[in-house]
Amino acid sequence: MNKKILVVDDDKEILFGMSAICEYQDWIPIKSSNVKDAIEKYKEEIPDIILMDYHLPAISGIEGVKRLRKLDKDIPIIVLTVEENQKIADRFMEVGASDFALKPIKAPDIISRINVHIKLKKTIEDSNKEDSNNQAIEYTKGIAEGTLKKIIRYMNKNNTYCSINSIAEEAGLAYQTVHRYLQHMENQEIVNVSYKYGNVGRPQKKYKLK
Repeated sequence: MNKKILVVDDDKEILFGMSAICEYQDWIPIKSSNVKDAIEKYKEEIPDIILMDYHLPAISGIEGVKRLRKLDKDIPIIVLTVEENQKIADRFMEVGASDFALKPIKAPDIISRINVHIKLKKTIEDSNKEDSNNQAIEYTKGIAEGTLKKIIRYMNKNNTYCSINSIAEEAGLAYQTVHRYLQHMENQEIVNVSYKYGNVGRPQKKYKLK
């Protein structure tokens, strides 16, 4: 089934451009110009992912993320903004955004981000199915939803290549745990991997969300 992408933006050019990108990818675009309408569209269409503008009329993008997150705790929400400000990014993450992308929108970047979050959403859905069947709450290979989300939040916040040590320290997790989760994310094609070669020993791997 084709994925439904809800795009919330009061800029007609953005809505047109995102519609073209969606159609090129065989996704179904659902367009909305404000938060109130977006909530109605969400209830009618049940999209697979939401793209939310920061500057919106009447109700802000931050409030929009907060309200939509109350309706669906798992749906990926990617915020779009021209504001290159870490404090704004942090505010969106605090109210439940999954990712943060800068305008002007670049097609390869937004397509990659959407694909990553669709894969992550499927992983969570698969885990929930296992739980409903009274099986283990953890994912295949022992990947638990809460730990995975903690690692992803850190990587979203930094938006650069991260070492296992830096993720482990910031997220408060054991090195071995982070290593196992990143291997899972690499197998699922959720992260890009960079290799740093030194004079002695194995190359150090660093990871970044696609």
